[in-house]
Amino acid sequence: MAEAFNDVVLPAEKAQRYAAVAEEIASVLDGEPNLTARMATVSSMLANSFDSYFWAGFYVVDPTKEAELVVGPYQGTLGCMRIAFGRGVCGTAAATQQTQLVPDVHAFPGHIACDGRSASEIVVPVFDADGKLIAVFDVDSDRPAAFDETDQQWLERILAATFSQR
Repeated sequence: MAEAFNDVVLPAEKAQRYAAVAEEIASVLDGEPNLTARMATVSSMLANSFDSYFWAGFYVVDPTKEAELVVGPYQGTLGCMRIAFGRGVCGTAAATQQTQLVPDVHAFPGHIACDGRSASEIVVPVFDADGKLIAVFDVDSDRPAAFDETDQQWLERILAATFSQR
């Protein structure tokens, strides 16, 4: 099914594009229970659907460490290996369990520069079916203010549908 996605012509308008990608993600992942496969697929399909995405991937809650994220499936340049809850944009999203929409990463207190070209970022907490935080989904752009409420709404919707549903 993933091969078919490569031939899909996506709408230009952002919300319509997210809607089409959300439908394709659901279709590709239908029946796939493996968490890593689901994360890898979401990262790949979203990263390849939006020009503003410079880095897109998951930082997974490490079950062997207290309040720490470890890099998971992603698309892009080398990511940070580990991030403590409360540190940087990803750690803040994990600690608060709220989406962080950051138009200028250089103005964010404690921003972690995994790649100096990053200019803006959105990080969405990811919950399992029991409402437990399992990861954060991090998207960076090399453009300032690349993300807005449309990105937030659709990313939250896609991630909830992919990881929170039983």
